[in-house]
Amino acid sequence: MEEIINKLKSELDTLEEELHFALPREIQKAREFGDLRENAEYKAALERQSIVQARIMQVRQRLGEIESIDLSKIPADRAAYGSVVVLFEIEKEEKVTYRLVTSEESDPENGLISTVSPIGQALMGKEEGEEIRVKTPNGWRVFEISSLTTIHDLDQV
Repeated sequence: MEEIINKLKSELDTLEEELHFALPREIQKAREFGDLRENAEYKAALERQSIVQARIMQVRQRLGEIESIDLSKIPADRAAYGSVVVLFEIEKEEKVTYRLVTSEESDPENGLISTVSPIGQALMGKEEGEEIRVKTPNGWRVFEISSLTTIHDLDQV
């Protein structure tokens, strides 16, 4: 969790630097070109300023959300953030292993799926042995939870 917080704080520092130092210089430089109504550099700098301000708000909100996560309140017997689940896909008769993570950590190719992804949402709160149905772009997929290791179990390993 600390890694995500540090990543977001780093992004926030970079954005703040751009907003308070780089963009004002660009805007001032663009003003020197004269008529602001037809000044593409000025308009581009103002547009970038709006984008940066919006992203700063998003990062601050997400940082607050992540910092407020209380790991002690995560269930010890159901799938939740940090859980490793082994799923048996019934139709293909294949097993696949996923770890439930935040959207910032998500890397499906490496088995890290976000708790807000379709599969992640379907898994949340489920127990070992339960069946889940997930709607994907290619249709419905049905899985059985073969194995569940929660974040609490992983901390003991």
